[in-house]
Amino acid sequence: MVISRTQANFQTPLPQIPAALRKFGITRLFALAIWVLVLMSAVYAQTSTTPAGEEKEVLVNGVTDSTVFGIGSSVRVTGTVKQGAMSLGGDVIVEGVVEGDVAAIGGDVIQRAGARIGGDIIVLGGTYHADASVQRNPDAKTIMYAGYQQELREMMRDPTGLLSPRWSPTFLGTRLLVVLFWFIVSLALTAVMPGTISRGVARLQLSSPRVATIGLIGVVVLFASVGLCLWIMPEPVRALVGLLALLLMIIASVFGRVVLYAATGRWLQRKYVSIGKHSEAVALLLGTSFWVLLTSLPYVWPVVAVLILIISFGLALTARYRVGWKSV
Repeated sequence: MVISRTQANFQTPLPQIPAALRKFGITRLFALAIWVLVLMSAVYAQTSTTPAGEEKEVLVNGVTDSTVFGIGSSVRVTGTVKQGAMSLGGDVIVEGVVEGDVAAIGGDVIQRAGARIGGDIIVLGGTYHADASVQRNPDAKTIMYAGYQQELREMMRDPTGLLSPRWSPTFLGTRLLVVLFWFIVSLALTAVMPGTISRGVARLQLSSPRVATIGLIGVVVLFASVGLCLWIMPEPVRALVGLLALLLMIIASVFGRVVLYAATGRWLQRKYVSIGKHSEAVALLLGTSFWVLLTSLPYVWPVVAVLILIISFGLALTARYRVGWKSV
């Protein structure tokens, strides 16, 4: 069956859902919602009742020829380190001599009186504290970004926390702001280019596997080609290629998300929501809330984020084509 090339209206009802999908009724949706709430409660209980461990410390009191690392722990140098010292999720306390660079992510760099650091100092998520009598190389640099210290410290000490976000009032408030932001962006983009959004919704409904395949190929080709250009091209060309690739990712992500939110909201309206069945705003709000909820689930959100990226690229790469594909 060939779909007519006539431009689809965003308010046109979705095609009929197959009988197999119609069996997925309100009972299963309610069970899914309960499962999500139980999962949220379990994660919150796990993260809120786990006691904080004791501060670990790597002590260097002799002469070390290699770089000293502290992963999830602080580093205290009372002797001499020939190369550098680095801590991921802790502080670097220099009371002796470090001839190379000193770096801390999620912690502070503290240089005591009489200590000497010969290289640069790099601090992400912390600050650099130094006594007035410390010794530094005049040509050395200090790079410091003092924001999100606690978050970076926890991330360095427990990388699996990235897959399992902590449910807290702050996190829930941030999720609500994300819903509001994407809802406003979706409304604005739908008002500016309704025809393009309509074609994207129809294309996603009728041939989503093909859109996903095109998006996957586009993502692989983009990252491979950009990486190759950044490796072999001169610096001005690399900067231009990187800027264009970033711009393409932003445009594709915004356009694809809006189309995905609109299509999902229309499906939810037809299946479960009886209020505002012909309202574009309600459809966009439902779709936005649904996908933001999925990207908030522990251990699930990375897969959902990759899926959104792939579908977004597929929709962006096929945006100029009208609906003329066969239904799959």
